[in-house]
Amino acid sequence: MKVREEKLEAIIEWAKKNEEVRALLLTSSLANPLAPVDDFSDLDIELVFDNNSKYILEKDWVMNFGNPIAIIEEDETFFEGIHAMKMVLFEDGVKIDFKLYNKSNFLRETKHQRLPEDWDIGYRILMDKDGITEQMQQPTYQISLIRRPFEKDFLKIINDFWWDTTYVAKCLARNEIFYAKYMSETVIRTEYLVPLIEWYIAADHGWNITTNKHGRLFKKYLNKEIWNKIELTFSGSSIEDNWNALFAMADLVSETGNNLAEKLGYIYPKKLEDDILKYLNSLRFK
Repeated sequence: MKVREEKLEAIIEWAKKNEEVRALLLTSSLANPLAPVDDFSDLDIELVFDNNSKYILEKDWVMNFGNPIAIIEEDETFFEGIHAMKMVLFEDGVKIDFKLYNKSNFLRETKHQRLPEDWDIGYRILMDKDGITEQMQQPTYQISLIRRPFEKDFLKIINDFWWDTTYVAKCLARNEIFYAKYMSETVIRTEYLVPLIEWYIAADHGWNITTNKHGRLFKKYLNKEIWNKIELTFSGSSIEDNWNALFAMADLVSETGNNLAEKLGYIYPKKLEDDILKYLNSLRFK
């Protein structure tokens, strides 16, 4: 994306000329060789100042890089005194997340025995006037890889999924769509389906893969049959539509869960599944 590259060059030139900026880093997806990058990818910039107070309090300085149409600010208290953030969406469509460090705090972060997660994902040093980045460990890019679950973690996901489907079913039986949606989308999809599908994919790739945040790359790594089954779990506003989606979730968990349990050598709780399905059906057709 040409406009994003031009903006990055403008930041580098500004930082070089600004004596208060001591170091400049690019982080996140644009600095990670394993991450997908497209025209919508953000710039994640870390600025290290002798004193970052002025840049936290003021926002005029971001206009050096274009016309901002929205700025979200979070001070150091939000990040336990480590740094502040200015997240900026520019008129040309480029979004930049500026992380603002004091030099002393930045140096303290570089001395951790393990590289902080934001840096282990990937970083690129664009400028360092004082050599303060020399002791930084190299990123492993491993932090985002999907880890093989222990049996207790696998069973917790499966057990919690089946338990929480009963809440969705009761809400649908009561015609309480808001709470049904909360349980199915916020809880079940996010906390149970996403990690289960991550494990399902990673088991076929030697546990050496990332699907990015919240399933962004699921479609890339799943066969058409499983993807079609996932699509059926998304529902509209009607009660019947949500019943169909709930049972589609149940079918998906049954298939992927049993498949994964076999690969991992774990025992899938089949009786629990059968008993809960019987209960769900009793509510649906009551």
